[in-house]
Amino acid sequence: MRLTIAMALCAAWPAFASEEWVNLRDHDIRAALTGKTLDYGSAWQDFRPSGRTLYNAGADSWGTWTVRGDEYCSQWPPNASWACYGVDLSADGTKVRFRGLGDDVSTGTFRIAK
Repeated sequence: MRLTIAMALCAAWPAFASEEWVNLRDHDIRAALTGKTLDYGSAWQDFRPSGRTLYNAGADSWGTWTVRGDEYCSQWPPNASWACYGVDLSADGTKVRFRGLGDDVSTGTFRIAK
């Protein structure tokens, strides 16, 4: 019995393999995010072509976004400083991953227009 379960788990291993990501650069970041909305579970974020961004985790929070040196950068008042992140696109094109310093990583799923 245990051998059968172990064999089934080994056969299913590819389904548990980590997701593949493609690192985005300058204009690809802008193209991937502009005019799109990402869902982060209980929050969402809208990336306006104007460079404004709306984040909502129960209340609206307006910020500014841009792309600098192959990174997504955002600024949220009243803080005047900018935070920048590397950006990856899932191989299937449905998710975006933002990579900050250390283990500062967040993943959003593109919202499909209804």
